Amino acid sequence: MEKKEKDWEGVTGGSTFGQKALKILFSIVNVRVGYFILIFIIPFYMLFARKGYLAIMRYFRRQHGYSPIKSFWKTYVNHYMFGQMLMDRFAVYAGRKNIFKVDNPDNDMFLSLLNAPGGFIMATSHVGNAELCGYLLRQNKKRINGLIFGGEAKEVQANRMKISEENNMRLIPVSNDLSHIFVINEALSNGEILNIPGDRVFGSEKSIECDFLNGKADFPIGAFVLAAQFRVPVLAYFVLKVSASCYRVHLALIPVPETKAPKREQINDMTRTFVGELEKVVRTYPEQWFNFYNFWKE
Repeated sequence: MEKKEKDWEGVTGGSTFGQKALKILFSIVNVRVGYFILIFIIPFYMLFARKGYLAIMRYFRRQHGYSPIKSFWKTYVNHYMFGQMLMDRFAVYAGRKNIFKVDNPDNDMFLSLLNAPGGFIMATSHVGNAELCGYLLRQNKKRINGLIFGGEAKEVQANRMKISEENNMRLIPVSNDLSHIFVINEALSNGEILNIPGDRVFGSEKSIECDFLNGKADFPIGAFVLAAQFRVPVLAYFVLKVSASCYRVHLALIPVPETKAPKREQINDMTRTFVGELEKVVRTYPEQWFNFYNFWKE
């Protein structure tokens, strides 16, 4: 498979000093002050971070068919919402959990899996702000094990670790020595929850090509390989920002097919089902697509 050029590193931008300053700022003032400042910062960010800007422009033009002017405006809104969600995280890091509300109309689906024997997998994506919801909601029945990028900024990692420990969560950084695989297997064997992204591939052979938003893109099959191996269901999990202080959770259950089809076929079917759910969400919330690189094949 031809390796896709990775134009965006997928880490939280800014210096360690700047990230600490944000945390201190939001411990004193309302996060909406940061939203106001963002209005003037985003044009400069779009100007100097051109790879991400052009990728999102292309996304609105090709995947949604918007005009150049509408695509430019939507790109600004996309960057602005991304900045808001980053600030929301730092507000929570600063102890301001109470300023956010979570609307969870599909909560019964989550509770049924939580109360059932055995573990399950939560497949997330880089749409909306799933990470923040993990900080706001808490349960003590099953530990959540979150697979994360190991190269994130140290300040962000430290804040993530602190909040996760309080919320019955364990973060599993992806490591070059593949030690994270043993932790993942242990978690599912113990009937715990595994949280794993389902929308980013960079040259991995463990992926399949799917039809997605008027184009073709590669999607990882890792979550569904594990689901088939351990015979556990997958819960597609999306958290979208619907107002300045409210997030809405969308869930979709993807069970392991009860068929005699080859395991690879089952895995591919589950992956395509996840992609279909992801497309529904992105069509409803197109401005909250946060993969800042050329996601689709030419």
